Amino acid sequence: MTPDFLINLRKFLAPEIVYGQGAMNLSGRHAGNFGASRVCIVTDPGVRKAGWTASVEKSLKQAGIPHIVYDNVSPNPKDHEVMEGSALCKKEKCDLLIAVGGGSPMDCAKGMGVVMGNVGNILRYEGVDMIPSPGPPLIFIPTTAGSSADVSQFAIITDTTRKVKISIISKMVIPEIALIDPETTVTMPQDLTAATGMDALCHAFEAFVSTASSPLTDMAALSSVQIISDYLLKAYNAPDNMLFRDKMMTASLMAGLAFSNASLGLVHSMAHSLGGAMGLPHGECNALLLEKVVEFNYSAAPEKYDQLAKAMGLDMENFAAQERGTALSRHIAALRKGMDINENLAGLGIQRSDIPKLSEFAYIDPCLSTNPRDAGTKDIEKIYLQVF
Repeated sequence: MTPDFLINLRKFLAPEIVYGQGAMNLSGRHAGNFGASRVCIVTDPGVRKAGWTASVEKSLKQAGIPHIVYDNVSPNPKDHEVMEGSALCKKEKCDLLIAVGGGSPMDCAKGMGVVMGNVGNILRYEGVDMIPSPGPPLIFIPTTAGSSADVSQFAIITDTTRKVKISIISKMVIPEIALIDPETTVTMPQDLTAATGMDALCHAFEAFVSTASSPLTDMAALSSVQIISDYLLKAYNAPDNMLFRDKMMTASLMAGLAFSNASLGLVHSMAHSLGGAMGLPHGECNALLLEKVVEFNYSAAPEKYDQLAKAMGLDMENFAAQERGTALSRHIAALRKGMDINENLAGLGIQRSDIPKLSEFAYIDPCLSTNPRDAGTKDIEKIYLQVF
């Protein structure tokens, strides 16, 4: 008879990863290795202005590979942007996609690849393992240290009709290669450094306490939390310091590998609802919600949260058992406030009357299924009100 502790099966998926300064300059070589005849670079206007798209274009030209650029990508990428980009690629006969940017261009590129390899609208592929056929090869170059879309099997797309973010979860959207170059993050403004860093912290926290976690994901998540605790404020205060930027890019990578394989939880369910219905920035939403969800969840996974607290440098032995969830919540809040993330939902344009509908959307988000504590719509409403 098999012991109970051996029953649960886990898998761990990751792309090929090339990490280090100068990695982005290898995009032409890797596109050539795939035999690409025409490449579409998926990016956004801000990344183009920062000069990172031009670096990739230069690499492709040196490799003799023709390319086009699709940069009509907004924060929280929309379904119609995915469809527009995929139509352009089909028209131009592109057979490889390179995403350069943060989570929005990378998620848009994933959606474009799905549509190019299959039929119909991107929204039909919502859910887990709903993509029957692979799309063209994907090469991703992240320019933020937070979203980790470059290594994950998640694509988050906004359904503009329902005003909700959909989750597409499939190994089909894992890039073939992630070229992770920490130098690309030096152009991030302070507020984006803060928001993406808190996003990475949230990825690591939720993956570690997820009901689908494993020793491999736990190892990556804990490492990420420790690095973020040591270096996020430093990167925020000294944005030109390459050591700090390198550490935060490493932390983002580790958190991404963790959540891609262990999934997420209530924070992301609630943040997806805010982003889909109201268009609010994802990292900022996570930063505001994390501490409150930790306090809500603590009783369901106290040993794991205590390990996360230790990774953040907080000694839980100094607190009574009933005080520990609050102590960890306050510690996270102090990190957030140290980077001037002090907004509330009302200040971001949310009305109290919006909260019941937001809670309903959060309740049906697939990320909630791996949260360590069951949460109903009334529980979710209460948490929204705590950050209102």
